[in-house]
Amino acid sequence: MNTFRWLTVMCLAASMPAYASSVFKPIEMKDSELAELRGRFVMPGRIISFGIVMSSTWTNAAGDSITGKASMNIDASTITPQFYVSATADSGKGPTSNPTIGSGTVVGGAGLGSGTGVTQSVRAAGDGNSAYNNVGINISENGLAAGNVVQSGQVLMAGGTLSGSSGAGQVSISNAGGGINMAIQARNGQGDSLQRIAQGGMQQAVRLTGNINQVLNTTTLNVVMNNSGLNSGALNCNLDQLKGLRTLGY
Repeated sequence: MNTFRWLTVMCLAASMPAYASSVFKPIEMKDSELAELRGRFVMPGRIISFGIVMSSTWTNAAGDSITGKASMNIDASTITPQFYVSATADSGKGPTSNPTIGSGTVVGGAGLGSGTGVTQSVRAAGDGNSAYNNVGINISENGLAAGNVVQSGQVLMAGGTLSGSSGAGQVSISNAGGGINMAIQARNGQGDSLQRIAQGGMQQAVRLTGNINQVLNTTTLNVVMNNSGLNSGALNCNLDQLKGLRTLGY
């Protein structure tokens, strides 16, 4: 090998550590780049069941309550996803037997219905009220599909509506506007609540204009994943990638 080739090889060898350090040097990401991130990924085939459970309950001062519930479950055997809905009424003896008509006024909030992602709001113009909005995600890896889960209630067809009423108010569950809507209109001017899932977003809203009401809005996403780990081929591929870092000094 002539002198020129030797000098070329020596220069390349000397530059390797500097090149490797520049590749693995942490850099600050721009806000626009972070906005494109979507979190961690799941390999195809890992999810074997996915379900949604939505529930809204309104209880007034007399102990009367109205509850709406909607659920859907999808697995490998599902042909057409369907929501099963139900409405339940209950009566009981609360702090007062005849709730007074609500006289509170809540103003504003027009922009709450146009938000993206998850929007939650509680607005109150009364005393002794409690309201709770919650969105939860349950992920299990026991490898058991939920295909044998019996969903109760009535199938909600596209454009359909299910209604129910009690001394607390009226609940209405509808499949319209590209999503599921669950609304409660309380009696005696006590207020209203809304849950909605549509177009990749979710809204939970409570408006209280009376006294001594309890409102609960919950939505839970249930994901079941199989518990099989990576096969030997995938593991060897990952190990080979790690071994490649050793030649660069890592």
